[in-house]
Order: sequence, then structure tokens, then C-alpha cells
Amino acid sequence: MSTLRVATLNVWGTNGPWPQRLPLIRRELARLRPDVVGLQEVQRHDGYCQAEEIAEGLGYEVAYAPACERDGQIQGNAVLSRLPIREQCCFSLPDGGHEPRTLLSTVIETAYGELPCFVTHLNWQQDHGAIRLEQVRSIVTLVAEFAWPELPPVIMGDFNADPDSDEIRYLRGLAVVDDTSVYYADAWAYGGDGSLGATFDRANDYAKQAREPSRRIDYIFTGGDDLLRGEPLRAELAFTEPEVLDGVRVWPSDHFGVVSDIVLAPRTE
Repeated sequence: MSTLRVATLNVWGTNGPWPQRLPLIRRELARLRPDVVGLQEVQRHDGYCQAEEIAEGLGYEVAYAPACERDGQIQGNAVLSRLPIREQCCFSLPDGGHEPRTLLSTVIETAYGELPCFVTHLNWQQDHGAIRLEQVRSIVTLVAEFAWPELPPVIMGDFNADPDSDEIRYLRGLAVVDDTSVYYADAWAYGGDGSLGATFDRANDYAKQAREPSRRIDYIFTGGDDLLRGEPLRAELAFTEPEVLDGVRVWPSDHFGVVSDIVLAPRTE
């Protein structure tokens, strides 16, 4: 059986002590050695790209797509891949008149065919569930417009939504919206340890400042109609360990990440 290791992390831009956070992110990437990584809240400006800084020397190709502008800096989504990135494009998502949101679409070459990989970051406000549902439905439509005869798609990112929200239930095949339904496999539901799996966790000093309850809002989904290929075998939280520097705990980000091993080719007898 051949598997692909994928990971997702909201890197929180360059907020907080970025020069101290950067080596923690890079160290975790070196430990986990994911084949493909989805990053959100990635900054780019004046020739600088945060994704390229994170990937430097780790053997990754980088794809980047802008989403919105904050304080004169572009913030967006990125894919890091140890495998060749053959295509990339960016799609705008409904934003309800708030911050622009996008979907980064990439096609990654594997030994078993082309892997479609999508990364996104949805509206963050807790009362924007209706907007997130529109964004999720737009993502589903965009993914369905591509013909993927080889490998099922991977969709990952910061969805800013709890597992029991309408937008996540729709993705997981647990809710019907306007007489339509879909199904994508939630990697944590398949391969997690049975815990809440909170990725925005008050145990993290940076997340605690938001004064929100601990929640699972970062996800890895795979195309669920062909689980002989695309099945998540295991999933765990990543980027969870702080380091004490000058007496202060430094965390990789205000989010924890998710990493999962996904089947590319089933076992043959």
C-alpha cells in the first residue's frame, strides 16, 4: 500500500514573535516530513513570501495564492510539496462583503497519477455560518468541475467551523442543502484518536487571547467516493509543542495543525 502524508496549518501570518516561531514550524515539518502541506494566513509583500521562508532548505516546491490585503500586506494560502506541482490556480469565494476569501487549486504529480489538492481559509466570525456555507458549496462546485480520473481530491485548511456546524456537516454528507448532498471523508473522524482534536485550543497561549472555546476548526478532507484511494488511515494534531525562550512560552502558531496519512494506491494481493 502506498500512502501520502499531508498536513495543514494556519501559520498566523507574522504575528507574535515570528522570528522565534519560524524555527518551531520548520522543525516540526522536518520531524513529520509531510509530502504535501497546506498553509493559511501566509503573508507576501515586497518580494518576500512567508511560504518560501518556511520551505527553505526542506525540499518543497511552493504554490501561493493571495486572498486579501491587511495593513498593506497580502495574505493568502500556500501549498508546499515534495512532489512536482504541475498546475496551480486561484478561485475567489463568496465573502458576504467582508474579507475576500480564495481557494488555491493545485495538481501534484505522484507515482500513481495526478493528485488534485485544494487549500482554503474561510470567514472567521462565529456568526458567519451562512457565509461559510456558501463558501463550502462554492468549493464543492469548483472541485466537481474538474475531472479527476486518477486520484481523489484533497481539500484542507482553516474552515473556522465546528464539526457539528451546517457547513462541515454538509461536507461530511450529514446535511442536505437545497436538495443537494456531497460526501468527503474527514481525516480526523477516520484516523484521529477519538478526542475533540481541538486545533484552536485555549491551551495555546496565543489562541487563548481570542477568548473563544477550544474547537476543531482545521480539517483535511478527501474525496469520499473512492476510499480504496484517498482513505485517511491515521490523523493526529501537529505543531502543538511550545518552547520556552527567555522565560516565555513560544508556540509555532495560534492554531495547532493536522497531519494525516492518505491511501494513494490500495494493497494488491
